[in-house]
Amino acid sequence: MWYIEDMHHRKKLPIIVGGTNYYIESILWNVLIDTGVNQGSDTESENGGTPESKGELEKLGGPELHRRLKEVDPDMAAILHPHDARKIARSLQVYMDTGVPHSRLLEEQRGQDGGDCLGGPLRFQNPCIFWLHYKMNALDERLDKRVDQMLSLGLIDELRDFHLRFNEKMIKESSQDYQHGIFQSIGFKEFHEYLTAKENMSQEEREKLKIKGVESLKQATRRYARKQNKWVRNRFLKRPSSNVPPVYGLDVTDVTDWETTVLTPALEILDCLQKGEQPSTQPIRAEGVESRNKRSHHMCDLCEKVIIGDLEWTAHQKSKNHLHQVRKRRKAEQASDQDTNPTEHKNVIDRQVPVL
Repeated sequence: MWYIEDMHHRKKLPIIVGGTNYYIESILWNVLIDTGVNQGSDTESENGGTPESKGELEKLGGPELHRRLKEVDPDMAAILHPHDARKIARSLQVYMDTGVPHSRLLEEQRGQDGGDCLGGPLRFQNPCIFWLHYKMNALDERLDKRVDQMLSLGLIDELRDFHLRFNEKMIKESSQDYQHGIFQSIGFKEFHEYLTAKENMSQEEREKLKIKGVESLKQATRRYARKQNKWVRNRFLKRPSSNVPPVYGLDVTDVTDWETTVLTPALEILDCLQKGEQPSTQPIRAEGVESRNKRSHHMCDLCEKVIIGDLEWTAHQKSKNHLHQVRKRRKAEQASDQDTNPTEHKNVIDRQVPVL
């Protein structure tokens, strides 16, 4: 943030390219909480204790962390899944560093002038967003070629080397977790079977696992790209707030015509905005603001699951697994009723089956 502010002071235009979705969002809006404490240090927190690092907290496991969070911040505990150790640890860390419940800090942030239900106000005045989009078939083809290029540059050798140096020991100790740290990156879990194949496996079987890993990697990459597009729509085009930067779409389906379809329009838009004029290119219209998904706590006794979020709860109730449990319970209840009233059940059978 300091670099951006410094560029503004020098009358320069900062341009942020790439980065993860949440990184971009944290630059645009005041959505992160800076406790001002060096995580993992030996300094004391505001409430008098020695702060534990987020990694140390996560080792305690979701249920124990959730129990602790309930004691200090029940509002935040109610909207976090008991097994989401990473987010729970973050909320506990905020409380230990500041002495203030995480939920209260978020509420204060959202209540600032220009804030909304997703976070605080915009950090900088008059930002704009360029969304480079393309037709999905062209995108899929480009992503597949990118994976092929990564493979030709030695991706398999890099994964094997990393596996032997770091991952093999963790697997033997049953401590491997593809949900945390660098192992969450696309590429590791897709080649798990190939990298852990037994030494006596035939070359043909090993090659099949490799091909399977390549296809899984391509699928995961395409799925992630679609997730990014969905995020842009939800965070910008459907955001329930008027305090949203304009989003200008630039078609990059055909990169051979980059200057005409991307560079020239982008420069024209920036020039107009800096002069306070209206660009000839119109921003993408909002797609109709949807009601915000409330992160309510739901407990499904049938499936023995905790569901966070009203939309997720609705989807769960329509899921095959849940409907299977509903039918299973109905059958059990019907059987119980028949056992409770055997005479009535016998009469029903007598009426249904004619005596010859």
